[in-house]
Amino acid sequence: MSRRSIPERRVVVTGIGLVSPLGTGTDKAWRAVLRGENGIGPLTRFDVSRYSTRIGGEVRDFDPLAFIDRKEVRKMDLFTRFAVGAAELAVADAGLDPADLRSDRAGTYVGSGIGGLGSIEENHKVLLEKGPERVSPFFLVQTIINEASGQISIRFGAKGPNCANATACSTGSHAIGDSFRIIARGDADIMIAGGAEAPLTPLSLAGFTAIKALSERNDDPARASRPFDAERDGFVMSEGAGVVVLEELGRAERRGARIYAEVVGYGMTSDAFHVAAPAPDGDGAIRVMRRALEDAGLRPEEVQYINAHGTSTELNDKTETLAVKTVFGDQARRVAVSSTKSMTGHLLGAAGGVEAGFTALALFHQIMPPTINYEVPDPECDLDYVPNKARPAEIVHAVSNSFGFGGTNAALVLKRFDRA
Repeated sequence: MSRRSIPERRVVVTGIGLVSPLGTGTDKAWRAVLRGENGIGPLTRFDVSRYSTRIGGEVRDFDPLAFIDRKEVRKMDLFTRFAVGAAELAVADAGLDPADLRSDRAGTYVGSGIGGLGSIEENHKVLLEKGPERVSPFFLVQTIINEASGQISIRFGAKGPNCANATACSTGSHAIGDSFRIIARGDADIMIAGGAEAPLTPLSLAGFTAIKALSERNDDPARASRPFDAERDGFVMSEGAGVVVLEELGRAERRGARIYAEVVGYGMTSDAFHVAAPAPDGDGAIRVMRRALEDAGLRPEEVQYINAHGTSTELNDKTETLAVKTVFGDQARRVAVSSTKSMTGHLLGAAGGVEAGFTALALFHQIMPPTINYEVPDPECDLDYVPNKARPAEIVHAVSNSFGFGGTNAALVLKRFDRA
């Protein structure tokens, strides 16, 4: 039988690995989300005294040696270390036997928006100050984006698809959505998927401050990331990784896996409008949510929760609100919309992976994460943003949105798991 003639298979989330400013480890980060904690603080890695933004979301408790041999650590940029750590956490959380992954039916798909920028900056300084002969022999493998996925593949012996993408802030969601498709069409049974980012470097911070994208609430970092709030003044840049284990349902059930949620829909679109700003009418965001819902076979009124892109920038939050109102119509004010970036900051290419993990956990535990720092309502952002406190609720279907520079958009639809 041709593979093309095989019916699409059901795909479930069986493992979640999170490395974020809320902590290393899924349970730690999830507990912090439910308590409405904040992971933002003063930047400590380098001298930021000349920058207009001096705050960010650093991962303060990540020890690469807990996951990676000391000799291997020096071969990896920080974003790859985060990715490997998150993948290790996700695989352990899924309860997979190592033999399950040593197969061409298991694959990896982990991307990054920026990749090894820190290693580029460090080696460029060495080149200028000490000459070309002193540049690290590991420089190239530290910097290229597919090294994260490659290192994870090597680590677990996964010989199936080995892919990476770089779609700005939609990276993690695209990686998970594409992996969903890979399993559904029969090209793999297990995929380790998500995103990783380490953008807290001197050059990156200078670039984002130059375009006036970042919050300058330096004197009050805990209240700097405030999606949908009228006093928002930009996003807060953060680092980390979010990786999930996706598995074909029958396989997951045969091994008695815990199932967090089912992936049932995926959409991707382009604004085709501007290199950085969203289309003001929300066109790309509208179409990507509609495509994801259509892919899932759902009507808007069947969705209870949206994990918003919600960056805390003036344009994004206003445009995403408009898009939700357009797609969901009368239902828009009955669906809960929250932004976990209020707590984690914006992890750029890792954001979609982290937020897909939070969305799966929300479905599993039947509780909606809050949008913290929501204090001053904005007339143009007038939906239910689950303000400041997590909310127990019946959630059957949830959407996770990601929108990126270059006008690239992704939406995932997850469902509370039901064997029927």
